[in-house]
Amino acid sequence: MDASRRQFLAAAGTGLASLAGCTAPASPERQSDESFADLYEAVSPSVVRLRVYGRAGPVGEGSGWLYADGTVVTNAHVVDQVETVRIQFANGEWELAEILGTDSYSDLAALSVSVPEPEAEPLPFVDEQVPVGTRVAAVGSPLGLGGSLTTGVVSGQDRSLPSVQNFTIADGVQTDAALNPGNSGGPLVTLDGEVAGVVTQAGGENVGFAISAALTERVAPELVESGSYDHPYMGVLIRSVTPLLAKANDLDAASGVYVDEVPAAGPATGVLEGSTGQTETEGTVQPTGGDVIVALGGTAVETTGELGSYLALETSPGDTIDVTLIRDGERQTVALTLGTRPESG
Repeated sequence: MDASRRQFLAAAGTGLASLAGCTAPASPERQSDESFADLYEAVSPSVVRLRVYGRAGPVGEGSGWLYADGTVVTNAHVVDQVETVRIQFANGEWELAEILGTDSYSDLAALSVSVPEPEAEPLPFVDEQVPVGTRVAAVGSPLGLGGSLTTGVVSGQDRSLPSVQNFTIADGVQTDAALNPGNSGGPLVTLDGEVAGVVTQAGGENVGFAISAALTERVAPELVESGSYDHPYMGVLIRSVTPLLAKANDLDAASGVYVDEVPAAGPATGVLEGSTGQTETEGTVQPTGGDVIVALGGTAVETTGELGSYLALETSPGDTIDVTLIRDGERQTVALTLGTRPESG
């Protein structure tokens, strides 16, 4: 990244005012506008527009961003089952791209492409999860309109996003930045020009979602290296512990993750126990008798989202982890060896 782009990012990230005594400080609104303008100038050369083609011609569009030299990251659903991918850079030039790998479970894909834009540099990731309220921008090509930027904040973390085969994408980032078809695969960046997430879907008015930087950092290198990514797999059907489920199972608190079913021949078979019955509680039927997971590897898990994030970010197939649970009213810890999530298809 050249010196001028570094200066833009530094100014945007720190919100530096003019030198004291020389000019009056800008209003917060003016500073915000300037920060986003500087941010766009700094990162836009590294953001691309994708046009994908099937046998009969164009089938869709999306966005992406330069992850490494000659490597673009986008969404798996943008390039799913396509024949050809063309990428347009900020200078207007189009290049053919090769799909290196895709992962439907995380909705990520890596592409190889020649980069004709001299200003394009790989965008860095955030060092850690950014707090709710952090200002961010989605840069991409909504509705095929390349070179677009929308702004907002991180409005939620640790969201569980729908994925394939009834699985979820863990550790999702929620934002109120406007997202539309065509934004998919583009970066959600902070004012420091760092990728906080990869845009994946719009959930409704002022609610959109991105795949977290932490998960992308685990998946993308494997897609580049081997073309695929193996996700850890517990082999259980789970649900959140609600107040009514807690009451039905005589639990002290509505916290933890309830094991509803343990499918046969999975990693958890003979280790964890699912529901053995059901009961009516305040007019609703609740499952009973299943284990309630309260910690993994010594880390407390209070929700299904926290369980998913721990597995996705801290474990790999073949790892043996300690599962702390409540069974028949007693707290105990069992060892579970994780498997590999079944192939999507």
